Amino acid sequence: MRVLGVDPGLTRCGVGVVEGVAGRQLTMVGVGVVRTPADAELGLRLVAIEQGVEQWLDEHRPEFVAVERVFSQHNVRTVMGTAQAGAVAMLCAARRGIPVALHTPSEVKAAVTGSGRADKAQVGAMVTRLLRLDAPPKPADAADALALAICHIWRAPAQNRLQQAVALHTAKASKGRTA
Repeated sequence: MRVLGVDPGLTRCGVGVVEGVAGRQLTMVGVGVVRTPADAELGLRLVAIEQGVEQWLDEHRPEFVAVERVFSQHNVRTVMGTAQAGAVAMLCAARRGIPVALHTPSEVKAAVTGSGRADKAQVGAMVTRLLRLDAPPKPADAADALALAICHIWRAPAQNRLQQAVALHTAKASKGRTA
């Protein structure tokens, strides 16, 4: 499985591609950051993020895209920019028919470090260890993008089984009502 992780942000949008399957050694395929100038008009910043994400999709051809789910923050302006950048990444993937998964920050931290309250340094250290890198990817947005991809690879099989079980239960329940 090849996953593009996206840590959305208007100024720095982390992107990272990880390949592998749950229970096996994972490999980093690429990592980076799509940057936009803080003083540029919002629309132009979103276009720059779109172009950057499209380049990553063209170059790395992921099977899935994992985007950080925006959660309630104190700064509404920050949360809006993060949500807009994440929506651009989701749109780029959807346009190509690539499935998109959203993961919360605490879900990613728990998957990668074992604690949903881990700090950025702990996430960076575990990403470095799990992917056998020489040093943590910089900036932290890049490490977070790799963590998102790792989280998705590890959690996707269980989530798929859960979705299938729910669908089967729903189908049986609706069949029982019509019989």
